Amino acid sequence: MDNISKDKKIILFDGICNLCNNAVLTIIKHDKRNVFVFAALDSESGKKIIKHLGINTSKIDSIILYEPNITYELKSSAALLIAKELGGFWLISIVFLILPKWFRDFVYDFIAEKRYQWFGKKEQCDLPNSSFKDKFI
Repeated sequence: MDNISKDKKIILFDGICNLCNNAVLTIIKHDKRNVFVFAALDSESGKKIIKHLGINTSKIDSIILYEPNITYELKSSAALLIAKELGGFWLISIVFLILPKWFRDFVYDFIAEKRYQWFGKKEQCDLPNSSFKDKFI
């Protein structure tokens, strides 16, 4: 984890989930300030970060937004803060931050529970193509 630039925010995601993979591609496309890097939850880097943070992944099946040595966010808070960082049109989504976290996470968990059924999944995490390989740790 020492090789991660301190000015980057790390997004940990479900590498086999089609919805999650499409979200990562969307974030990469709209990350004009080059703020984010990515790791699949079950990758070696992802597991090291999760262990460092002390997160029990048997209880959390979620996106994680980690700002090294500062903080981390899970579920709806992570998703909305990522959208906020992208700026532009995506800023509209921060209006949902006024909703109670328990409600936002209830909706998030419902979608997360159905994501494979609705969007499908891969047998294994895709390898990043060479044009954005540097976005993955």
